[in-house]
Parts: sequence; C-alpha cells; structure tokens
Amino acid sequence: MTDPWVALEFGTDPAERVRTMRSAHERFTAAGTVTRPVRSVVAESWRRSVRARVSPEGTGASVELTAGDLGAYRAEHPLSRVMPVFRELMGGFAKDGEHLLAVCDAHGRLLWVEGHPATRTRAGRMNFVPGARWAESAMGTNAPGTAVAVDRPVQVFATEHFVRRVQPWTCAAAPVHDPRSGRLLGAVDITGGDGLAHPHSLAFVQAVARAAESQLALLSPPVEADGAWELTALGRDEALLVANGRKVRLSRRHSEIVVLLARHPEGLTGDELLCALYEDESVTPVTLRAELARLRQVVGPEMLRSRPYRLAVRVTSDVDVVERRLGCGAVTAAVSGYAGPLLPGSQAPAVARLRRRLADQVRAALIARGDPDLLSDWVHAPWGEDDAGVWRALAAVRPTAPVVARLRSLEGELTADAVDSTGRRP
Repeated sequence: MTDPWVALEFGTDPAERVRTMRSAHERFTAAGTVTRPVRSVVAESWRRSVRARVSPEGTGASVELTAGDLGAYRAEHPLSRVMPVFRELMGGFAKDGEHLLAVCDAHGRLLWVEGHPATRTRAGRMNFVPGARWAESAMGTNAPGTAVAVDRPVQVFATEHFVRRVQPWTCAAAPVHDPRSGRLLGAVDITGGDGLAHPHSLAFVQAVARAAESQLALLSPPVEADGAWELTALGRDEALLVANGRKVRLSRRHSEIVVLLARHPEGLTGDELLCALYEDESVTPVTLRAELARLRQVVGPEMLRSRPYRLAVRVTSDVDVVERRLGCGAVTAAVSGYAGPLLPGSQAPAVARLRRRLADQVRAALIARGDPDLLSDWVHAPWGEDDAGVWRALAAVRPTAPVVARLRSLEGELTADAVDSTGRRP
C-alpha cells in the first residue's frame, strides 16, 4: 500500500490534504483513533512536514555535530551564556519528573539534552541527543523544531508528532531571542511522557525563555557606535539622552524635539516642526527658534543643524529597539523593552500619533501571541489596567475569577459610557 503521507501531491486542495493526513495519522496511532481534534498549529506543521518529504516511519534524527565540533559550537553559541538559567529553573523539574531539558539552535539542532538518566537513554534510541537535527523539515512536527519554524511557543502531544516513533513523547518548547536585535537564537524545550500533557508545561517553558532573554539583556553590553546618542523616552515625560559620555535629562519640549528629529534623520523644516509640536496654530516660528536655541545650549551647537533642522549624529532610541524586535517577531523581547507609552504627558500631535501607533503595535502582537504571562504583565501595568481588549485576550487563555471579574467590570463601564454619550443603550 502506498504511504498516504508521502503520496500527497502538492497540487492537492489544502483541506483535502488535511483530511488525508488526519486519516493517515489515525492509522499510524496505536489505538487507531485520534482522541482530540487536530489543532491548527499541528495541521499546518503536518503540511510543512509533507512538503519537506519527512517520512512518518523515520527511524531517528541525523547527528550533524559530533565531539569536538559540537563542543566548539556550543561554547561560541549565545545560549551557552544562559545555560545556568535553564539548569536552575528546569534541571530539578526534569530530573524529578523523569523529563528532559533540551536546548536547540535556530536551525533545530540540539545543543544540550539533560535530565533523568533513564529518560535520556530512551530518547537516545531516536537520536534525541546533542548534535542531532530536530528541525521540523527533518523530523516533522515536534516542539523544538516547530517552535523555531513558527517562532512561537508550541506544545506537541503524543500522536500529534508527525513521526510515529516520536508519538510516545510529549514536549513543549519556546523560542529564545537576542534581546537587542530580536534575532532568533533557538528554543528551550521540556520533553517527557504523559506527565507533560498539561497547559502548565507550556506556560512553564515560556517563563523560562523569558527569564533567559532577560538574563541575556543584562549580560549584553550596550551597543556602542562612534558618536551615536542613546535616547530613552518610553514611560518618561522627560527623555534621557546619553551623549558624548554624559547623561542629559531633557525638558519636556526638548524631549519632543529630539524624539521627532531622531525619527527624521533627513531633517524637518521649521514649518514641519511647528505642525508636529504645537496644536495651537497661533504659535509663531519665533517661539520654536527660541526652543531650538536653548536645545543647542544643552546638546552643543555643533550637534543641532538647521535648514532643515536635524541632528548631526545618529540617535538610537528605545522606540527603535521595540519596533525592531516587533518586526523580527520577538514579542517577548519587545515587551521587555517597552517601559511605557512614549512621552505619556506630551500633547504634541506627531508625538501622540507615534505613541498610539507603537502602543497599538505592541498590543496587537501581544494579543496575537496569546502568552498569558505577557498579557498579564500588560494589564497590570499602569498603561494597561483599563485595556479591555488585552483583558479580553487574557480571559480567553487564563479565565481565572479575578480576570473574568475585571473584564466584566470594564465592559460594564464601557457600556455605561456608551449610554451616557448617546442617551440610549447601544
């Protein structure tokens, strides 16, 4: 009989492919039935596994890094710096629960596999060992390989694994990113038996990944660039500027000017700055020139140029860092760098627009990720405590009594506000 997984043609209708894959999966399970609906993350992974021509009857992973090559690669890999964190947070849990702690690189190659000795021996029979390639394209659906493939936390239960030999196992993995660049470094994974078949396993490994990223941020020295300034403006009404080796606390108006000029290295005309800074159209160019003259005294006359107004040096800001991390999909790292709304007290039109846009981007990424810990951090921060959308997302993944009660209260307030504004119930 032709293997139904390998026989799938690339031109087949996607829905039909999923039905065929599910039928094949049922035949490959020991019980002969699937006990739960196929989750979308699993179905999509199965599709990718089929396209990569992974065989469900595969015997084990190939070992790509051995002996000295593995040791040298591990020593130079950024995740080696946070192995103490992984071992402290997960080592005891893995050994006591007869599980395995595994760490892979961004290519799905296992760098470390530690934990219960008997479990390591069993896992070794399918080459779940350091140096082995467990990328999704090589071993099909599995937590570490799929986590780096989709760059988000993944839990894979038993028969959800694509390769039949891996189906006795359950695993949960979360990606780890460079906290500065947002680059995917790899993933941390917990692998074992039925004892891991619980949502808490995924939450646990997500928390460990976040702790590792926080530790990397502490260990990584600030990026130094010749003559560059560093601007901190998130969560502050008065921005902090690090320039020429000294720290300068800017006034509110100077904070707004530097934020806007940093966003426009090509420069802004006087009229453009007036529109960006002042709601009141009666403010004259003389007022703006006076502010710029005072700013020159603060940063140095050679650092602020005119016609158009622009900064003479490159400025890196915490806004740039958060945007860059979001662009790379590093949501955890982005949230860790978001210290609050941009210049929250500013009424400058251009600053207010940038503040709303950045907050909306972070919120959208949070809601899409659905990480209960990240969502909880947001709603318990001063800027998120009344954010009904994020409370709603948190209630969907962590419907505890306090969360549900807070959401109901917020929705009741929103309904009451709507009634007050329209005079009738919506």
